[in-house]
Amino acid sequence: MRDLPFVQDPNLLSGFEHAEDAGVYKISDDLALVQTVDFFTPTVDDPFTFGQIAAVNALNDIYAMGAKPLTAMNIVCFPIKTMDKNIMREVLRGGLDKMREAGTLLIGGHSVEDDEIKYGLSVTGIVHPDKVLFNHGAKVGDKLVLTKPLGTGIISTAIKVEEASDEQIKQVIKAMSGLNKKASELMVEGGDVHACTDITGFGFLGHACEMIEGGDVGLRVNSEAVPVFEGVRELMETGFIPGGLYRNKDFRINQVIKQNTCPDWLFDLLFDPQTAGGLFFSLSGDKAKNIVEKMRATGIGDAAIVGEVVKDHPGKIFVF
Repeated sequence: MRDLPFVQDPNLLSGFEHAEDAGVYKISDDLALVQTVDFFTPTVDDPFTFGQIAAVNALNDIYAMGAKPLTAMNIVCFPIKTMDKNIMREVLRGGLDKMREAGTLLIGGHSVEDDEIKYGLSVTGIVHPDKVLFNHGAKVGDKLVLTKPLGTGIISTAIKVEEASDEQIKQVIKAMSGLNKKASELMVEGGDVHACTDITGFGFLGHACEMIEGGDVGLRVNSEAVPVFEGVRELMETGFIPGGLYRNKDFRINQVIKQNTCPDWLFDLLFDPQTAGGLFFSLSGDKAKNIVEKMRATGIGDAAIVGEVVKDHPGKIFVF
């Protein structure tokens, strides 16, 4: 992308310059369009559940911008000659289930024949131009909040070889198929949010690095406070580690300072690529506790304050 010309337009509030979760285009003084697209191969065996997870993963990019999703279009790749078309129907039904939960209208889509099934959405949402949440802008003194546990990449890897327990499968599916709708609404209502993203393929630390990259602040992350799925440590020590974890770590390790108080397995987990992960946001320190309590009271039980924004070591993350 670096060799492609940037589009210059005064109404373009967010393009691909800063790895934002979605693009934002200002329509009027009080209305902006938010657009995103995402699709991938199955993370679970059940087609309906896969459809749910893929839809959630795309919709969550809209919520990460502090916006409301309005419409969506299906993106489908399917081996129609070798796979029962009822499987595709179930995938689409799962996606539609989550679109309805999000209050989002399915208005069309596109399908192509492919050797491997893939599914996702192109989503359009709306937000006030002055209330867009970007993945940068964190301020010194802010607290950092994470709304879902980490470990979907680890457990998904174990699922592929039938080594994940029923309980692990149940908890990770519940998390991956859960919309960030309520978390986003509470976050926006609480006010004083200075930066936000959702944790997906680049892992917790990868997306956290985006939050401070090129800025004048750093982060301190309390590894003990980070919510983690049960049994993840044992799976990691057995060897169920996705290749994406190593790629994420190699790419961002120079921006991270690890203290001995953080266990090695937990440090590696912070690079685990997530699917449909939680919101990760920075807000005024005096508002964080109240928002986390409200989230937990409304069923977002894993929401937690996991760190803070500091003026020391700008552009770096201190993990202890």
